[in-house]
Amino acid sequence: MESHSRTEKLSASPPLFKSDFLNFFSRVHPAIPAAIFLPVVVAMEWIGVDRGYAAWQLALLTVAGVGVWTLTEYWLHRLVFHWEPDNAFGRRMHFIIHGVHHDHPNDKMRLVMPPSVSIPLAALFFFAFWAILGDAAFPVFAGFILGYLFYDYTHYYVHHFVPRTDFGKRLREHHMRHHFQDHSYGYGVSSPIWDHVFRTYPKKRSKYRD
Repeated sequence: MESHSRTEKLSASPPLFKSDFLNFFSRVHPAIPAAIFLPVVVAMEWIGVDRGYAAWQLALLTVAGVGVWTLTEYWLHRLVFHWEPDNAFGRRMHFIIHGVHHDHPNDKMRLVMPPSVSIPLAALFFFAFWAILGDAAFPVFAGFILGYLFYDYTHYYVHHFVPRTDFGKRLREHHMRHHFQDHSYGYGVSSPIWDHVFRTYPKKRSKYRD
């Protein structure tokens, strides 16, 4: 019975708002990010071709976009998702943004970013890229979105499946230690590279709860 109640606590998360309308937008089926953003990736690459970029240029710019995403993922998780202001409103906002996931980490409807957050963020990043890079922003943004999708589905996968590959097992252990060992380490989900660079890679290997 104790194990069953713990699993329920980890899986079932409470409503975040009194309004059913707002709660609807705080939860999302895992298929939704791909349905929304894969067409965006195709469109960005198509526009890149139309602007005259060769295949090798598109490939390099797309890989650069993936790299930018990994750094963005790290700092969003570290600075935004784990920012806990010392006031009631700030604590409430932290819980809505990320705290609910740490309290109920296996709720599959809260493991990928809801479009109410991801679409405005994506638009902000696209216009920033465009202002800085001009036409190169299109393939760079395509790579950025591919990196984001890999992050979202890696996050979903490590919470709901047991990876069979060594890489997958390391990613899962890395993220589970962030949840159950020390929240101040292990901010990378799709890649631990920036945890190594910024010295936030968990230093101890210890058992964690599934």
